[in-house]
Amino acid sequence: MQRLDCRNVADYLDILDRREDRRQECELLMTVSISRFFRDRRLWEILENRWLPDIISKYPAKIRVWSAGCACGEEAYSFKIIWEQLRNRIDSIPQLQMMATDRHPEYLEKARKGVYSVSSLREVAPEERAIYFKSAKGTKQMAIESDLKNNICWRIHHLLTAPPGSDYNVIFLRNNILTYYRPKIQKRSLNLILNCLSPGGFLIIGLHESLPFQTPAIISMPPFSFVFKKEG
Repeated sequence: MQRLDCRNVADYLDILDRREDRRQECELLMTVSISRFFRDRRLWEILENRWLPDIISKYPAKIRVWSAGCACGEEAYSFKIIWEQLRNRIDSIPQLQMMATDRHPEYLEKARKGVYSVSSLREVAPEERAIYFKSAKGTKQMAIESDLKNNICWRIHHLLTAPPGSDYNVIFLRNNILTYYRPKIQKRSLNLILNCLSPGGFLIIGLHESLPFQTPAIISMPPFSFVFKKEG
């Protein structure tokens, strides 16, 4: 703001509305790449043990999942871990098609490599760490087992544009547009995202986020206020 000679926040917002280059610069400055595996662990436990089995019974051939604004991939790999654990318990499991998108190519490159600090694994159970991670050579970091990298499509995508595909059974939209954008922009983007969620599919937002509008198309899923299911 100081560099642009803005007297107040209103002046800066006016510039962002008029100047695409400044808006993109602001988005880059606000981007948060810090995450961790199994953020809000209870969510993942219920997803694995209750909601995913229901989705699998309804869609036995193929399940589509989108990690929107995936940062460095912790969320996408967390899902792959619970999927592998389900595979070990269910006789017949659908094909998994996973899309993980972010607007930053450097984040996606890190996600493809799958190497993370030990601190990002603090919610990973010891038995999961033993199975799905290994020490990264020459570092104090941990590397994802290579098999978990299969069937994930990493793609550059901006959440304010048309979604990359449709008929998703689970969409993670956590701690991005519903935190950093104004309600008008949130509504436009969220409508696009809801349109690509399949009937009976789940939308999962951030723990401290809320939807900018109410719609009968989706219902909240107890015990969480940040998980929604599409009617159908």
